[in-house]
Amino acid sequence: MWITLAAAAGIGLGLLYGWVIDPLQVVDLTPDTLRADYRADYILMVAEAYQNEKDADSAARRLAIFGADPPAQIASFALQFGPSAGFSATELSAIEDLVAALQTYQPSSGDSSP
Repeated sequence: MWITLAAAAGIGLGLLYGWVIDPLQVVDLTPDTLRADYRADYILMVAEAYQNEKDADSAARRLAIFGADPPAQIASFALQFGPSAGFSATELSAIEDLVAALQTYQPSSGDSSP
């Protein structure tokens, strides 16, 4: 009985603290505010998706969340940061392939009407 009462009191106090005393404050942040290691991880995920899809347009759109810099420049960041983050040779190779594809990438016009 005492265990149940203590557990209920603990849950109640935890909810009171989390919802009333110190509630979570959600702040809208843009992806370009990510730490360097998280940014490099995201770019690596884009490179891995590019390895499967071979779609430079999709890769460029995925990297556009980091701002107005050219997609190849954004992807190059991960090449510079990757070795210090412990990226494997396979991962660095995937990023190199992405950078090479984005260096010759020309955005599609998006207008398919005749």
